[in-house]
Amino acid sequence: MIINKETIIQLAKQGKRLDGRGLLEYRGPIELETDISWTAEGSAKVRIGETVVLAGVKMTMDKPYPDTPDEGGITFNAELLPLSSPEYEPGPPQIKGIELARVTDRGVRESKAIDFKKLCITPGEKAWFLTIDLMTINDAGNLFDVATMAALAALKNARFPVVDEKGVIDYHKKTDKHVPLVKEPIGITVYKISGHLLVDPTNQEEKSYDARLTIASDEKGIISAMQKGGDAPLTVEDISKMIDIALDKAKFLRNILNKELEKKKK
Repeated sequence: MIINKETIIQLAKQGKRLDGRGLLEYRGPIELETDISWTAEGSAKVRIGETVVLAGVKMTMDKPYPDTPDEGGITFNAELLPLSSPEYEPGPPQIKGIELARVTDRGVRESKAIDFKKLCITPGEKAWFLTIDLMTINDAGNLFDVATMAALAALKNARFPVVDEKGVIDYHKKTDKHVPLVKEPIGITVYKISGHLLVDPTNQEEKSYDARLTIASDEKGIISAMQKGGDAPLTVEDISKMIDIALDKAKFLRNILNKELEKKKK
């Protein structure tokens, strides 16, 4: 069924949405699964509604960068798989995928969520570097929030591989050592449609928005990064309201994530 933008706008004015949710409600189910990959050091699958994203963490040893000789590092990649949407095609990274990786990266990097110094093995010579790969399995809207949640879950799930006395990594065996996470950032994206704010949009709603703002914050409510999208401007009042919504919804998603991870331990 084709729904035009005007229908979505009219519903938003009434505080309603096509699927019956309120403007600030997330779709269900919200599900989390970890250890989904045998070859990754950490992995997770997150589902919000019909949107599904996989995240995997790989660890390698390399020489530290000259300007940070006593630190390791991280890299984020995002792949928009053609199976997840008819709009995606195989080939070079698409702009949406590049932005997805950058937004997720900034939330982790700028919050200083990882103690990079603890990734260093020998200053100036050897350190651990983490690569976080994001893969879309089904894009039914709101990839940003699902991806940041999956990335955090995968990082919390990750364990370092075994390294023998000669410094050779055995990727078939894992230690009990986890990534030195000191903060847990989650990104929440708030959309503005004809003056009304909403979260967790569907594909149709994403095509109808005027502006959006992704706000990454940690468990203490400290904001580490913000990324605006869309052509319409945002007022100071808009941004203030979006931040309040984002901080509240970050608590909501973080509680679900932590409860699911606790279940896995039992």
